Amino acid sequence: MAGHSQFKNIMHRKGKQDAVRSKLFSKLAREITVAAKMGMPDINMNPRLRMAVLAARAENMPKDNIQRAINKAAGGEGDNYDEVRYEGYGPGGTAVIVEALTDNRNRTASAVRSYFTKSGGALGESNSVSFMFNRVGEISYPPEAGDADTVMEAAIEAGADDVISDENGHTILCAFDALNEVSKALEAALGAPASAKPVWRPTTTAPLDEEKAASMMRLMEALDNDDDVQNVFANFEIADDIMAKLSA
Repeated sequence: MAGHSQFKNIMHRKGKQDAVRSKLFSKLAREITVAAKMGMPDINMNPRLRMAVLAARAENMPKDNIQRAINKAAGGEGDNYDEVRYEGYGPGGTAVIVEALTDNRNRTASAVRSYFTKSGGALGESNSVSFMFNRVGEISYPPEAGDADTVMEAAIEAGADDVISDENGHTILCAFDALNEVSKALEAALGAPASAKPVWRPTTTAPLDEEKAASMMRLMEALDNDDDVQNVFANFEIADDIMAKLSA
């Protein structure tokens, strides 16, 4: 989601790199361990684990860290985590979906609710905003993977639904349940992707003024800093001039 990508760019510029990377690696390791526990600890036999490892590699997570997370699951070690999805409304009526892996549902729900409340938003019921999103697979490639025509041709052959190419690279969209097959076919044609993951893609966006945008950034930062929160998707839209002020 464009809004969340903008937020990530700001956070990586403003945050202390080591602390940001350490927290990110911890979240990636948790997803790898959970994925390995839910299926075979083999990326060729476990699509979710394969996606988790791809995500970790895209963030330059060391191989030893990745293997350690897989071994932890194979050895029956580590905490047991529940997958939880929260939905709510952020500043300016924006729709927000939060995905978490938690060993304490009450702690996580209480924390997420407080983040929404402090930002002027409100946590909603299940499915209160997800109807404003499509659940799809998203596969990303850097610009050097090929020109727009080459990537488009590979995506069509792989069974993808859409391709968005710009100076930052290529984003390929496919059906949620076809993500593993499409990403494998693309990997054979274009090489390993920068990322391959299921996402919630908004069908409409909510533009924010400067005040609401600042509140939205605070909400996103609070959610991003929570150890239990794995992914956040939102439908906010912030003008370039406002984003420039917020990132200054």
